[in-house]
Amino acid sequence: MSSTSPVPVLPARLDWSFPVDGMSCAACGGRVERALRAVPGVSEASVNMATEVASVRAAAPLTFDGLAAAVRKAGYAARTPDVPAPPRETEAQAWRPVIVAAALSVPLVLPMLGAFFGLGLAWPAWLQCLLATPVQFWLGARFYAGAWRALRGGGANMDVLVALGTSAAYGLSLYEWWAASRMPGMAAPHLYFEAAAVVVTLVLLGKRLEARAKRQTTQALRALQALQPATARVRRDGGDVDVAIALLRVGDRLLVRPGERFAADGVVAEGRSDVDESLVTGESLPVPRGPGERVTGGAINGEGALLVDVTAVGAESTLARIVRLVESAQEGKAPIQHLVDRVSAVFVPVVCGVALCTLLGWGLAGGDWQRAVLDAVAVLVIACPCALGLATPAALMAGTGVAARHGILIKDAEALEVAHDVTVVAFDKTGTLTEGRPVLVACEAVDGDAVRLLALAAAVQGGSTHPLARAVSHEARATRAQVPAARAQRAVAGKGVCAQVADPANAGATLALRLGSARLMAESGVDLAPLAVRAAELQGQGRTVSWLAAVSGERATLLGLFAFGDRLRDGAAEAVRRLQAEGVRTVLISGDGRASVEGVARELGIAEIHAEVLPGEKAALLAGLRAAPAGARPVRVAMVGDGLNDAPALAAADVGIAMASGTDVAMEAAGITLMRSDPRLVADALDISRRCVAKIRQNLFWAFAYNVAGIALAAGGLLSPMVAGAAMAFSSVSVLTNALALRRWRPAPRRPG
Repeated sequence: MSSTSPVPVLPARLDWSFPVDGMSCAACGGRVERALRAVPGVSEASVNMATEVASVRAAAPLTFDGLAAAVRKAGYAARTPDVPAPPRETEAQAWRPVIVAAALSVPLVLPMLGAFFGLGLAWPAWLQCLLATPVQFWLGARFYAGAWRALRGGGANMDVLVALGTSAAYGLSLYEWWAASRMPGMAAPHLYFEAAAVVVTLVLLGKRLEARAKRQTTQALRALQALQPATARVRRDGGDVDVAIALLRVGDRLLVRPGERFAADGVVAEGRSDVDESLVTGESLPVPRGPGERVTGGAINGEGALLVDVTAVGAESTLARIVRLVESAQEGKAPIQHLVDRVSAVFVPVVCGVALCTLLGWGLAGGDWQRAVLDAVAVLVIACPCALGLATPAALMAGTGVAARHGILIKDAEALEVAHDVTVVAFDKTGTLTEGRPVLVACEAVDGDAVRLLALAAAVQGGSTHPLARAVSHEARATRAQVPAARAQRAVAGKGVCAQVADPANAGATLALRLGSARLMAESGVDLAPLAVRAAELQGQGRTVSWLAAVSGERATLLGLFAFGDRLRDGAAEAVRRLQAEGVRTVLISGDGRASVEGVARELGIAEIHAEVLPGEKAALLAGLRAAPAGARPVRVAMVGDGLNDAPALAAADVGIAMASGTDVAMEAAGITLMRSDPRLVADALDISRRCVAKIRQNLFWAFAYNVAGIALAAGGLLSPMVAGAAMAFSSVSVLTNALALRRWRPAPRRPG
């Protein structure tokens, strides 16, 4: 007794993305889109011809069965999502139909080639028919099947054009052969079996080259998907066991040996090593990682073994989010593609009309119906809209793929297209152009001994987690200052800290020290005059100033001051210079005090600043930046930020650009995410956008030019069906080859310092 496993029922969803089989050109994609949009509840549907994937968004949860039924009714097949695709053909299997078709077609072309050299080769009609028939009806069966599906679904596509054209040439040959057989003694008829066979062969060749180029456009995405290892070595109960990635849990401790990939995101628990994150973040050099520092799944461990505590697995991991963003961008449509879709919707019927007019025109005007049929066939064959359907998605896939490889994640196609036209870039300050954490920028001692001053301050704040205390401690470690022992440490709320510190200059003696604000100094009776001028200068630069004094009875002595600031990120100045050199207006927007914002703006060369801006005011400020005089070129504004308070502005900008070091909310609101906290990637993102849009426009120009010029030449009787078939195949391949040139893009060279 046998039983079959039930087909799993997929739960209803608001968003679906699934492969569609049987599509051959942009007209097919348009018909699938219209069929999906007709399903009740569907609010948006799009088809990417480069990936052959349909994406659907609904107002209410929909089942896959309803969508699949709509696709079937249109003449195509929807493949269940979340299920691995069937094994792909090997290269040998994929090329076999092309090779067989060529082997059968070449003998048919030999008499034509021989005529150029004065050779009178001629094959009997039965041999020509014997060679052409398998090509037409066996190897070319896919075109008849595709045409039937399209016509049954109420439309027409490339398969209709190829099937009509080649069938007309084949049928005309049969008619001429039959007519000659009825009239003994008549000269050998002119047959066109070679035209039908060669056109089928050329279209098969074009489709094979097209499929190969399509795979190359998705190479970057496949490389990302392949980064995660299949298993991880987990330390449990004192031993190490290999566990499948799907079974990993947050909190597991992984052993990552030298040269291995990290199986999941985590925090280093033990060990030190250099980590290669180039394929994840685009960072070209290995980065050092030690206890307490984060590592990313998919990165490669260097020369040291590490124990890593897992913090994110599965769909929540950084690598999974990167893959989702790249897939989303590659499945989406740029605004310019909607124009192409409208053209493609009427393209095939118009071409059929032109072919009919060509047939009747030449037939009725000249009486040469043989020539009329051949010219009509040439019109049908050359007008394949494949290049139109591939022009935009191929460039988008190549562009988003190479951008991801260099640490620039483009969330959707619209962001990529809009970014090329950005004329204003507004930067947030803290965490975007600066590192977002205070560092010690000045240490001024009244007696000139800055090292002793730093050691005393580090002792007063020993063990404190305050950001300013950490900055002092970090600098003390960096300068190898000998920090004395301290006791009786006491915080003074909102003002500073007091402590008893061993005097380095007097063994056994202690100093009563106070470190904090000018208000604490005033309450302690400390005279700040010796460093008042220097303090005013530093505060004018937007620095935060703290004072250190020693108090002994009624006597208070100023020892020195410390100035803290937020250090500029490496490359921030270069990023601003590059944008300004490209004619982009740069603006600094921050909620920080004016003095601090002005100090950063001066260092970077930004003339326009907006300080003390509340989060809710940033979006309104962007609207003001977007305003342009009547008749002037529209202003496109990009906002660059990293924090939760930047999310409204990132969403309100024409293009939001988020730093991956920032909050998840900021990255969700942005159209572009920079995987490294490097402001120079902003200019790189705009550059790849410009190049990608340029490729799209080039592709569309050539695709339209091929079709318009080719149809005109064919209708005018200036192209044979074989030449038309070659031109049609070349158009798709040339568009894809042009798009693949984007894979050679590299970010601008970084200037040293």
